[in-house]
Amino acid sequence: MKASDLLVECLALEGVEYIFGLPGEELEDVLFSLEDSPIEFIPTRHEQGAAFMADVHGRLTGKAGVCMGTLGPGATNLLTGVADAHLDKSPLVAITGQGGRERLHKESHQALDIVHMFEPVVKWNTQISEPEIVNESVRKAFKLAEYQKPGATHLEFPEDVAKEETDATPLEKRERVRRPDTDVTALERAAELLCGADKPLILAGNGAVRTHSADPLQQLVNQTNAPVVATYMGKGAISDADAHSLMTLDSGSGDEAHTVIERADAVLAVGYDIAEHDPAKWNPDIDKEIVHLDHEPAEVYEHYNPDVELVCDIRAGLRALLGHLDGCSTDDDWYATERAAIEKEVQTKPDADAEFSVAGTLPYLREAMANDDVLISDVGHHKMVIAQNFPAYEPNTTIISNGLATMGIAVPGAVAADLAVDANVVAATGDGGFLMNAAEIETATRLGCGFTIIVFNDDDYGLISRKQRDHTGKSFGTHLTNPDFVTFAESFGIDAHRPETWDELEAVLQRVIPEDEIALVEVPYSR
Repeated sequence: MKASDLLVECLALEGVEYIFGLPGEELEDVLFSLEDSPIEFIPTRHEQGAAFMADVHGRLTGKAGVCMGTLGPGATNLLTGVADAHLDKSPLVAITGQGGRERLHKESHQALDIVHMFEPVVKWNTQISEPEIVNESVRKAFKLAEYQKPGATHLEFPEDVAKEETDATPLEKRERVRRPDTDVTALERAAELLCGADKPLILAGNGAVRTHSADPLQQLVNQTNAPVVATYMGKGAISDADAHSLMTLDSGSGDEAHTVIERADAVLAVGYDIAEHDPAKWNPDIDKEIVHLDHEPAEVYEHYNPDVELVCDIRAGLRALLGHLDGCSTDDDWYATERAAIEKEVQTKPDADAEFSVAGTLPYLREAMANDDVLISDVGHHKMVIAQNFPAYEPNTTIISNGLATMGIAVPGAVAADLAVDANVVAATGDGGFLMNAAEIETATRLGCGFTIIVFNDDDYGLISRKQRDHTGKSFGTHLTNPDFVTFAESFGIDAHRPETWDELEAVLQRVIPEDEIALVEVPYSR
């Protein structure tokens, strides 16, 4: 068969359902190999959108999402989404076309050294330089992308290689490699440290969600009575309806979560990456004893220098800890007041005459969404409010990019989420992030997707404005002008709303979120 046919057979054997991307001249053979395959190629409006779709697909399913672009600008446009998957620990395989090998030794049209360009933002990448290595290259790309900690990998496929014949066949996908259990000595030291603490705290990171560790984590919480704070990407590891949950590290307008963190004398960090949230913000005085439980050793950082490291499968490590923490329990009197204040804050609706705000919208949004519905948050001021004030009741139901923290992810992410889950999907975005990839609404309508887009519109890069004003008392370089978002949405043939009162907003959200159609709701608010 042709090498391009072998590539597609290998992808199918990996279980790939969708490839998100743009067609390109150098991808012609791959595209026609896909035509009669079980894999659906989804043309997007921009390669960045394609990479974000693959990123969110991987994060929700645990299986590598696949994106594709041609050489040169196609590959450079993919790069931001690939880098987002890299820092968000989302399994992704990127495929890029390339010109024929006969011209790559010299300057030529659209030719860049893409392999080296991708190198800093992937776990592994290579050029498929011979048809006989297609099978090994694809298997390795998926194995490394999905192996803990997951991330992005990249394959470059020159057009002349794609046309060549080969007798090679796909490699079978084997069971995932599993990390060993933690060693007994480290386990005993961790249990001694946590049992000896007066005010132990559990920090749930992205890894707690990513490794499906919610059940043993909940058992540990119940047994120890310890409070739990999550990173933005760890939301839902413990249900925010649980009395032990303090939501995220920044939750509470009166810094309630931070107050509890300050009191804590020991922290069990579960699946935590320091890229998610700077440890200097929750361990500024370097005075907390820390147990690090993760698939990899902790990064070296002055403010995160664990006393004990349990490097193992996270689920297995939590189960093993359970057996060593028998009888270890803390009273809840040192955090119950703060928990009650946070709970009241996130449930309180605004006064009828109050101006629209992100925080005021969230109680209505939470009521309109089922526990297993998925919220994809873009990056900006609204992301901070969602992270702190939007309760998550199940793992992987509040998707926030906070490794690379990339604007523009919400709309393409909602496309991927709608394809990946049966639940309702909401994309929450600001006006800045929305227009970065709003063209993917056309992709969504072409696919027949159904989800709700909420655009928080302040005609500004609002988060930057707020930080500038905090620092200097003024803002500069952040003001925007916007189109009429309702008319813009209607031009794609989708339903659009701009409510003027809280009652109207509540009614609109209750109606459109359960519908199997795309709808846009604009929420204008003051900067």
